[in-house]
Amino acid sequence: MAMDIKLINPLCDPDWDRLVLSHPDCTFFHSAAWARVLCKTYGHEPVYLCCSQRGDPVALVPIMDVRSPLTGRRGVCLPFTDYCGPLIFSDGGSALAMHKLSDLALERKWKYLEVRGGRTFELAATPAVVFYGHKLDLRGGAEELLTRFKSSARRAIRKAERSGLSIQVTRTREAILGFYRLHVQTRRRHGLPPQPESFFLNIHDEVIKPGLGFVVLASSGPRVVASAVFFHFGKKAVYKFGASDEKLQEFRGNNLVMWEGIRFLAQHGAETLHFGRTSLKNDGLRRFKLTWGAEEEIIEYFKFDTLAEEWVISRESASGFHNAVFGRLPSALNCLVGAIIYPHLD
Repeated sequence: MAMDIKLINPLCDPDWDRLVLSHPDCTFFHSAAWARVLCKTYGHEPVYLCCSQRGDPVALVPIMDVRSPLTGRRGVCLPFTDYCGPLIFSDGGSALAMHKLSDLALERKWKYLEVRGGRTFELAATPAVVFYGHKLDLRGGAEELLTRFKSSARRAIRKAERSGLSIQVTRTREAILGFYRLHVQTRRRHGLPPQPESFFLNIHDEVIKPGLGFVVLASSGPRVVASAVFFHFGKKAVYKFGASDEKLQEFRGNNLVMWEGIRFLAQHGAETLHFGRTSLKNDGLRRFKLTWGAEEEIIEYFKFDTLAEEWVISRESASGFHNAVFGRLPSALNCLVGAIIYPHLD
């Protein structure tokens, strides 16, 4: 039977989100809103693949054409995204989409094609990189969820509440800028430059303001102690960013903003919350996510080298000299470096 294969620009196609939401494995990162953030911030070209038969989708694959004079040209599904696997609707859809992607990689002269979260895509036997993922079932209500948290999480929430922190769920531009100030501090502490401020302002304009996300702020008087950014699409949500003031860690603000985000999502009909990817080496972050009663999973990234025509195995970059450098640079210089280098990364 004839198959219709076309490239879609989700920024212009009003039907993209409807198609995505028709698949049970869709996520916020498959949405047109996230595509707009990436395109507006970094100028990447969306080449989203849609394979259909008699008008019904067979496979949907969101891809950005990333071009850089420094790091080359490649296809990524998707850059700056924790996970975003292809959506396969029927038998044969995986092979068909992979064949078209191979042609696309050659046509566009990509060095490689990277798929983030592609185990169901029947790709290579061995992934290029592996991360932990954690998912929390929000059904049952906030109070029932509280009983499933580990005792350490409940104690931290009670301590934060006793400390007198005020908590706020908001969608204002001022809130995302408040988060960004903490984010700059947190990235410097980890020895990494922050993504450009424009990235977060675009998140506000394209995601938060239209109602697909929100910011949680925990404050001690006028001072923001901790903040987190959540996205949601359909009945699924994702915890995307978190940041805190290291000097005020004893207030347990990180725990309070997470709890408030979970409670808000559960009260407003979300059924699952994904905590994003976690490096296999980051035991502290992994333990923090597990305290919320989340189910652990493996997120696999696959990379196809178009010149060698083979799937490749790479390694997570280890902390090293660059972490020490960025950890010592002034925050303003770190921000400048981030604005310069991130358009060339993915």
